[in-house]
Amino acid sequence: MQDIVATDRIAEQPVPVADIPVPRFPLTLEQLDVNPSFLADLALKAASLNADSTTASIAETLHLGLMISDVLLQRLYEEKLLDRKGMIGLHNHRCALTERGWSRVSQLMEQCSYVGAAPVSLESYTEMIGNQVRSRLPVTKTMLDSVMRDLVLPDNVKRRLGVVASSGRSLFLSGPPGNGKTAMARALVNAIPGAIWIPYAIEVDGQVIRVFDKHDHHPVPHAETDYDHRWVKISPPLVTVGGELTIQSLDLTYTDSPHYYEAPFQLKANGGVLVVDDLGRQRVSARELLNRWIVPLEYRTDYLTLSTGKKIQVPFEQIVIFATNLKDTDLVDGAFMRRMGYRLFVNPPDTATYREIFVKYAAASGLTVPPAVMQHVLDRYKTEGRQPQACEPRDLIQRAVEICKFDQRSFELTIESLNEAWEGYFGGAGFSPTPPPKSPA
Repeated sequence: MQDIVATDRIAEQPVPVADIPVPRFPLTLEQLDVNPSFLADLALKAASLNADSTTASIAETLHLGLMISDVLLQRLYEEKLLDRKGMIGLHNHRCALTERGWSRVSQLMEQCSYVGAAPVSLESYTEMIGNQVRSRLPVTKTMLDSVMRDLVLPDNVKRRLGVVASSGRSLFLSGPPGNGKTAMARALVNAIPGAIWIPYAIEVDGQVIRVFDKHDHHPVPHAETDYDHRWVKISPPLVTVGGELTIQSLDLTYTDSPHYYEAPFQLKANGGVLVVDDLGRQRVSARELLNRWIVPLEYRTDYLTLSTGKKIQVPFEQIVIFATNLKDTDLVDGAFMRRMGYRLFVNPPDTATYREIFVKYAAASGLTVPPAVMQHVLDRYKTEGRQPQACEPRDLIQRAVEICKFDQRSFELTIESLNEAWEGYFGGAGFSPTPPPKSPA
């Protein structure tokens, strides 16, 4: 197979997308598809957060319309949990909790302390995610070339990555470390066309599962105004997990302090890419981890467990990339590999490819590489018997720039600065312990 290498920079180019479904603005409680009593309780908790609560402020907290919020508050007035303190405008009143209301809030917080955007039903979430994934445009070679323009990859490798992005199947990336497996995984998410709508939270049996995560989900601007604000439009997410991954973290996380669930990694990755980095180095065996995902990978559905023991079915609509520098035969058996979508072995770069990566990364950093400097670097690899890795041009150039910055001189690549960068990166004679003097015979 040809050498497969990658630089560290990934181009982010807009790509054409098909019209994706937009969550319809709800006009009635029934259209919210969530138990009205649950929503009224959520509105009461929202009212308790502000001494000067209004219908408008509660609507903003719950991401609901003013009229629906007014209907919810009317239920609370009738149950004598809230008092009206005056009218501000149409469907907008000042309100305050009664003594009975505060008692009710205390009970609710013990059961579930979630206060925020009103959740959507699991059924609505499942349908919305499925519709969006199915309505995506296929990934084309032109689109792929655009988002991967800064990767140094053979055409056959780009083609395989494109097929993975288009099909949504899983990918098993293997090969020695430092040769672009992670960069290629990140590039795949940029090859997925368009954005997706996800909810802030999901409701199941009166329980809340928080889905939106500021770390993994990045909202994108859009022109929609008449839409359900319980949903947020994001770019396809890239969720990366490594050695911290455990079997327990693949299920719903529930703690006694927030009293609601946090969605697991794979649920947050729906519509995007989930990277399991350094497979085989987690605190759970690779065999146990991969067996957990045999059914989701094949049937595109996963099963999570509530604290009550009830299992719920959720969509599994993401590209899963397993990246490892271990042999697949040391990790999994043939039964699992047959369920894997595609495989790709990442080779270290040859001399010509290494040179291309080095020059391209230098140019991206605003630097030029004199031929003599480039040849000196290549000669050091040969002299010291080192196998070049695709990540090393970036690492050496960054260190050379840091050295120039420390010396307060203009940034340039010289033999001297790269020699110092080399010693600091690989270690060398200057860092070896001095051997003790030989005792006289």
